[in-house]
Amino acid sequence: MATHDFSLFGWRWIAGVYVTQIILCGVVILAGCAGPQTGQSEAAGKVEFALIGDMPYDGKQEEEYANLMKAIDREDLAFVAHNGDMWGDGMTWKDTTKGLAPCGDAVFQDRLARAMKSEHPYIVAPGDNDWTDCWRAKPVPYDPIERLSKLRQMFFSGEKSLGQHTLPLTRQSSDPRYAKYRENVRWVYGDVMFVTLHMMGSNNNLGRTPDMDAEYKERNAANLAWMKQAFALAARNKNRAIMIIAQANPQFENGWPNKVQEKYMLRGVGLKAPEKKRTTGFDDFLAALEQETLAFGKPVVYVHGDTHLFRVDKPLYGSHSKRVIENFTRVETIGFPDTHWVRAIIDPNDPNVFTFKQEIVKENLVKH
Repeated sequence: MATHDFSLFGWRWIAGVYVTQIILCGVVILAGCAGPQTGQSEAAGKVEFALIGDMPYDGKQEEEYANLMKAIDREDLAFVAHNGDMWGDGMTWKDTTKGLAPCGDAVFQDRLARAMKSEHPYIVAPGDNDWTDCWRAKPVPYDPIERLSKLRQMFFSGEKSLGQHTLPLTRQSSDPRYAKYRENVRWVYGDVMFVTLHMMGSNNNLGRTPDMDAEYKERNAANLAWMKQAFALAARNKNRAIMIIAQANPQFENGWPNKVQEKYMLRGVGLKAPEKKRTTGFDDFLAALEQETLAFGKPVVYVHGDTHLFRVDKPLYGSHSKRVIENFTRVETIGFPDTHWVRAIIDPNDPNVFTFKQEIVKENLVKH
């Protein structure tokens, strides 16, 4: 979970909650416009997979996560993608939760063991709780760079995914120029290019210390190179779509036209859109994403966690047209304190390519 709160442009981000509640009422949501047999449904050629993130945070959710993985294991899925934050941070974890404390060796080992038990191939993208925010972990703080090194060693070794069954992955580290970035991977399934980016909350690790700013600068350059390469390969291979998976909510709202921002503000309380756009650790990514998405011209989906609001929407606006970019869709997964998952379906007969469905784990339902 990012260190920034959910307030944007100086006003409280309540409208996003309303949008989320509306989305949750739906069962099927389409994205976009215009491999092995596992994971394929009875309808010929359909591929299904699970999207999760921001879990498990504490002792209660560790128990719920076991229920969730049992439910997922029973499904015929191609793979499971966890978009980061495999444990809580110093703000969400307390001794009374009885769960494993964040950032310690014990939680690293526990989460890896859970991933390896998955019946399906299991792919992880790093989140801010996983290393960036470890400097403020409780009860024991850690050096973030040391934790990042451990994360890479434990979760991103070898050339395959985690899990009982595995998928072959191409890692960015195969290029000597980006040897340290083993966590950035790509694979093709169902004629879709999948790519993970090491981009996380807490402003993408920008703005806390000079050392962290230097880390951000190098990793940001690697992320942009990896994403652009994925788009180029997808265009060359004539893949039907691209899905990007990362932890960070990159704050699409920061680039919205004023009229769009005002639609999401509470009316009648005198709130106005800002006159100037804020500088964030996601500006370079969003500029490159807009350019690549427009050039690709086919469905592009960005999957993330970070702000814990389940939603499927179209938040990317053209910097020149000021209109929604129709072939782009955002999916934010269900996260702490809720423990459910999102089913993604690739349909070769659907021009939208993707469909997304919420999957509620009955054992984890909240008793109101």
